[in-house]
Amino acid sequence: MAGAPPGGDSIYVTKPYSRRASVLWLGTRGRGKGAISTPSAALKLPLYAAGGDLKRQGTNPPELIAAAHAGSFSLTLANELGQAGYRPRQIDTTATVTMEPNAAGWTMTQIHLDVMATVPKVAACDFVDAALRAKAKCPVSRALNANISMRARLARRGLNGGSQTCLGPDTPSPVKNKALKRNETGN
Repeated sequence: MAGAPPGGDSIYVTKPYSRRASVLWLGTRGRGKGAISTPSAALKLPLYAAGGDLKRQGTNPPELIAAAHAGSFSLTLANELGQAGYRPRQIDTTATVTMEPNAAGWTMTQIHLDVMATVPKVAACDFVDAALRAKAKCPVSRALNANISMRARLARRGLNGGSQTCLGPDTPSPVKNKALKRNETGN
């Protein structure tokens, strides 16, 4: 997809691009420490490996994957809504990564996206369609080999001030991402 669609913004660029981040790690997994750096200086965070240790300050790889996934999904959803002719005011996405031990070691087994969006004049069915397309097209979703579930809610200003749930909690992805990739490429 090249350029922006008529009347909407696009997150897609016309040429391939690369981004990088670096980590300096000192010591063992359990007792070591490290630092993350990026050329943009947006990430200058201490890094720690023991994800279950909530007392240590800093971040860890599953938390960074959750942040990347939430950001990528939000941008992809904004793009999908824009292509459908809507202008979202706000998209709030929380990605929760579940890590479990197995024979190969710690494995990312589940990612849950919890999405709340404010989109003027959008029909619930159009929002659901855009959210499902965004989940399938999100670059981070496609890169991960984990079950990805999603709950997408549309913020509605009504008499009760509540929100409308468009997809049920824990709606599982109909196919694993590797199968989805095979279907998209025709292999």
